[in-house]
Amino acid sequence: MSGSIPPVAGLLDLTGRTIIVTGASGGIGGGIAGRLAEAGANLVCHYHGNRAGAEAVAAALGERAIIAGGDLSGEADVAAVMATALERFGTVHGLVNNAGFQPVAALADISQQDWARMMAINTAAPFLLTRAFAAHVATREGGGAVLNIASIEGHQPASGHAHYAASKAALLMFTRAAALELGALGIRVNAISPGLVHRDGIEEGWPEGVGRWRAAAPLGRLGQPQDIGDAALFLLSDAARWVTGADLVVDGGVSTRPTW
Repeated sequence: MSGSIPPVAGLLDLTGRTIIVTGASGGIGGGIAGRLAEAGANLVCHYHGNRAGAEAVAAALGERAIIAGGDLSGEADVAAVMATALERFGTVHGLVNNAGFQPVAALADISQQDWARMMAINTAAPFLLTRAFAAHVATREGGGAVLNIASIEGHQPASGHAHYAASKAALLMFTRAAALELGALGIRVNAISPGLVHRDGIEEGWPEGVGRWRAAAPLGRLGQPQDIGDAALFLLSDAARWVTGADLVVDGGVSTRPTW
């Protein structure tokens, strides 16, 4: 037996740990950042186009949160985000690859450019960030944790989401492959596959879909960003110290519903 066993009271304590959350300008990313901050973490709240949203999230979290921008589809922006985190906090202990893209288009209408953009945002960015994070961890002791926000559509596609579902399935396999290779550095790599999560205006903009979801989900409701945040807290914390290469489905049980 190796390694110390932390006391239960400290399992979810992230005090002193710095975590980058991509796509933290609102929604699921903001919910994750908020719960990690409550657990004591320092947060680097990444944004692409919504700087104001990221600033609002960081302001609500206090002085332990900063923002960092970039589209993350290239090495330069990834390096800039890492540099911002290191300049402010000195080291990085965790990474949440949450930034994503979810357009709706019939398979026949998806262009090669549409497909490439989807893969750049949903798969290439997590790869580049994970690689940069692993290179940093290799310079110090203590390991770290990576969390990829996938989707239940990585397991079961929805109509109009061929490129999105394919990207999330790829992200799930990348999670397992990265866990296999990075374990030697003490880096755990896991995923969360959320179901439908509430966002402002969703009931008004998609009442039929929300109604179908509530009827199908055994727990009878949409998720809240904090539901995903709590799952993220578990997987990034010492409570999950022997968990790697796993995918935690957080969908109110909707995946238990037969589709045939």
